[in-house]
Amino acid sequence: MNIRDLEAFLAVVETGSLVAASARLHVTQPGLTRRIQNLEEELGTALLDRQSKPFKPTAAGREAYERGRRVLHSINDLVAGVSPDAPLEGEMRIGVMPYLSEAALALPLDRLREAYPKLSLRILSGWSPALVAQLQRSEVDAAILCLTEGASEPDGLAGDDLGGQPVLLVAAPELGVPATADLARLAEFPWVMNETGCGFRASLRNHFESRGLPFNVAAEAQSADLRLSLVARGMGIGIVTPAAFAACTCPDRYMVIRTPGFAPSVRAWLLHRPPAGRYAGPLAVLREALLQALALPGAVALRA
Repeated sequence: MNIRDLEAFLAVVETGSLVAASARLHVTQPGLTRRIQNLEEELGTALLDRQSKPFKPTAAGREAYERGRRVLHSINDLVAGVSPDAPLEGEMRIGVMPYLSEAALALPLDRLREAYPKLSLRILSGWSPALVAQLQRSEVDAAILCLTEGASEPDGLAGDDLGGQPVLLVAAPELGVPATADLARLAEFPWVMNETGCGFRASLRNHFESRGLPFNVAAEAQSADLRLSLVARGMGIGIVTPAAFAACTCPDRYMVIRTPGFAPSVRAWLLHRPPAGRYAGPLAVLREALLQALALPGAVALRA
C-alpha cells in the first residue's frame, strides 16, 4: 500500500473537499483524485460517498479512516524513534470544549507552536462526551475537556487531571429564587443550560432525578453570553464559573445562590490515547501551559 494514497484519503475525510485536501497536501486535484482511486482499487471498495457535499466516507471508508490514522501514527512514531533529532512534523488534532476561554486557550497553543513550529495544529470543538468518543475512535489526538467531579479517565484513554473547576448558580433577583436554597427548592424553578450533550447538564439532571425532583430546562444555548443574557432576563437559573462571573460587565443583574450541602463542580482534563508516542512532547507542553493558563486571574474555566 502506498502511504501517499492513504494520506490523500485521510485528508479528504478530514477536510470534506478535494480543494482543501489538495491545498493541505500541496498536490493538484487530479493527482489527489488518482491517489484515492489507487487506494480504493487496492482495497476493492469505494471509500468516499461522492454524492454528498461535503464528501463523507462510506461504511468501509470510516473503517479505513480509523485504521489508517493509526497506521500513519505508527509510522510517525517509528520515524521519531529512530530520528530523535528530527523536528516533529505533520498534524496534531486537538478537541476543546466550546467554552474554553481565549485566556485559557491562547497561552497553551502559543507555547505549543513555539516548541514545535513544524507541527500543524487542527482545533476542533465539541462537548465532553463527543470528544471522548472521538478520542476513542482516533479522530482527534488529544482533548481538553471537563468531567464531573469524581470521574476518572474513560476506558482506553490516558490523561492528566488539570484540577477542579467550581461553578456558581446564578439567577436574576426577580425570578424569586431564595439566596440560600436546597435542591428541592431549586427544583421549583426553570434552568438555562448548555445544549443536550453537555456532561455537566447530564450530571446536574441526575442529581435532581435521583432524589425524585424535576429538572426543567426552559432555555438552552451554546453561547455563554446568550445564556447569561437569558438568565438576566429571568428565564431561569444559570451556571457560571467564578472567574467568568467576576469578568461579567453587569454583575448587579444577577444574584449568586448558596446551596448548602451541594457544591457543583467539574474537573478539567487533558486526555489522549495511550501510548502518547510522538505526541509525548507536545502533550507535556500543552499540560504545563494549561495548568498555568487555568490558574491565571480572570481566566474563564471549562464547562462540562
